[in-house]
Amino acid sequence: MAAYFTDKSFKFLRDLARHNERAWFHDHRDDYEAHVRAPFQRLLVDLQPELHALSPHYRAEPKPVGGSLFRIHRDTRFANDKSPYKSWQGARLFHERRKQVPAPSFYIHLQPGRCFVGAGLWHPDTQTQRRVRQFIVDNPASWKAAAHAPGFRRRYTLEDSEMLVRPPRGFPPDFEFIDDLKHRNFVASRDIEDRVMGGPRLRQVLAKDLQSLAPFVDYLCAALDLEF
Repeated sequence: MAAYFTDKSFKFLRDLARHNERAWFHDHRDDYEAHVRAPFQRLLVDLQPELHALSPHYRAEPKPVGGSLFRIHRDTRFANDKSPYKSWQGARLFHERRKQVPAPSFYIHLQPGRCFVGAGLWHPDTQTQRRVRQFIVDNPASWKAAAHAPGFRRRYTLEDSEMLVRPPRGFPPDFEFIDDLKHRNFVASRDIEDRVMGGPRLRQVLAKDLQSLAPFVDYLCAALDLEF
């Protein structure tokens, strides 16, 4: 089975990080299309059966605009870094109601030395954070099964780069999972080695990850009254 990503995929992204300029990207756009975007689109198509088997409400949409793929262009309007392009390519496998209400997603990230797969809620608004926290307090046994099962925690890490110093107001400080309530993001992820991301069994590896992450996503959907 042929690999989706190759040395040329990683080379393009490394070169883009060094030459993050519109003229350079314009001259190498064909390389981006051939070695990054097109193979990612094929991967999304090939993951559709596995994703649908887990949930009929999630989509792996390969279209270049408005689908699962993030745009390679950066929004620099309010950023100090004015580099016009991202040095990575990501794809969000999204809930069908994502444009109507906040919803957790699955996520795949391609970046030299920093590839990963994950799922959850990234930068949810304050009201959504509170709904998830309250749901965890009200349903701790299910949270333990979804986010703290030994096999799950051996494979995935709960994102902790943005945490409150103190327990959120209105929640019991002696709650069993009080540290989880301090999270601003509710995300589980694991790193993937470049050789695996560029290997012939990537689809099978990611299909296993989607299956393993599904109970975590299902729990977050339940917290937000979403179908899974």
